[in-house]
Amino acid sequence: MRILMRGPGVAVGITALLAALLLAGCESPGTSSGAGAGGSVTSGGPGTSSGSPTTPAATTPTPAAPASAPATGPVTTSAGGPVPAKFAATSVTFVSADEAFVLGTAPCSVKPCTSIVRTLNRGATWVGLPAPVVPLADPYTSTAQSAVWGIRFADPSVGFVFGRGLWETTDGGERWAAIDGPGKSIVDLEVIDSQVLALTDACTADGCSQTEFLYRRALDGGSWHFVTTVGSTRAIATQARVAAVLDGNNVVVSADGGLTFATRAASCGGADWSGSSVAVTGPDSLALYCAGGAAAGSVQKELYVSNDLGEHWAKAGTPPFGGDPWGISAGTPEQIVVGAASGASWLYYSGDGGAQWSTGYEAPNAGAGFNDIGFTTTTDGVAVSGPAYTDGNTEGMPGQLLLTSNGGASWQAVTW
Repeated sequence: MRILMRGPGVAVGITALLAALLLAGCESPGTSSGAGAGGSVTSGGPGTSSGSPTTPAATTPTPAAPASAPATGPVTTSAGGPVPAKFAATSVTFVSADEAFVLGTAPCSVKPCTSIVRTLNRGATWVGLPAPVVPLADPYTSTAQSAVWGIRFADPSVGFVFGRGLWETTDGGERWAAIDGPGKSIVDLEVIDSQVLALTDACTADGCSQTEFLYRRALDGGSWHFVTTVGSTRAIATQARVAAVLDGNNVVVSADGGLTFATRAASCGGADWSGSSVAVTGPDSLALYCAGGAAAGSVQKELYVSNDLGEHWAKAGTPPFGGDPWGISAGTPEQIVVGAASGASWLYYSGDGGAQWSTGYEAPNAGAGFNDIGFTTTTDGVAVSGPAYTDGNTEGMPGQLLLTSNGGASWQAVTW
């Protein structure tokens, strides 16, 4: 799901577990965004792709990166070590309802200070694990040649840390190896079925390009394959075998585990409205978070839903006015969570498909926003509030992990 990072309209994927639980950001246990990346997780059987798969334009580069080593290995669980003092979270990935890995940072005397922690009991206790020896950074301002800002695991053994570069583990985070990525900055990465999807952008200290490139690779290794070009989406939403990426006024959708994609026209208000982010809410359903007129830190918002993977859309309701849109995810088509941030940060909740809304979470944190809003079951969700994006958390961001067990109606902060 995903997003990903800092900036309105970014949902990060915790990709889809529900297929195995009943699921990931996924299909097989623990293909976690955003998830959250934006991606949420609910049950759903195999889907079939409708429409013509997207193909690259003639002027679009379609480089294929060299093959990487197979991502296979026995399930391993390290005893781990202590959690670093003052640890702050950046990105989270769940591989079951209880097991999660969190990428973050903490003040340290020998840089880089990048850290990974793991829980086997849904946040009751945590241990520290090795991390790639690379600094943590903000994908939208960093000039570092190598930097990381996201983590995704496909199962308890196989995982990825991504950013300006790509690192892989096949032993549950005990060892990490740099592998070939699809190039540029990987702003989001999700695992769905047996595929790894990566969204790349050319980001510098001056900002990111308005064009991003979607790639896929088999989970067990091989070359990266170009899928399509999209416009500044920043996040991949997944659930079960469905993946969706916002592309301006369109949504690019896969119903076969990321193998083929089709483009659907999106639906948002009038001429002054635009899509902010998209969520997969079920095996056939999508939700589109739209933004309109803005005033003094508030933005008009609308939610549109589709029950046929984007072929048709209907307005479902109007989320609260406060804050700029900051990601969307859902455990089911009925229970939907959207993020917003300006002077504060909010997670708004609807239990009836978008018709009525309440505030599930509010933080007076000067609009620090969220990362990886996502669901690992129909009711269990996660988000990072005020993610840390500097090595050692020099900005003093909250880096707080939030959990929900009621579909997003309320959230509890995790202590490390």
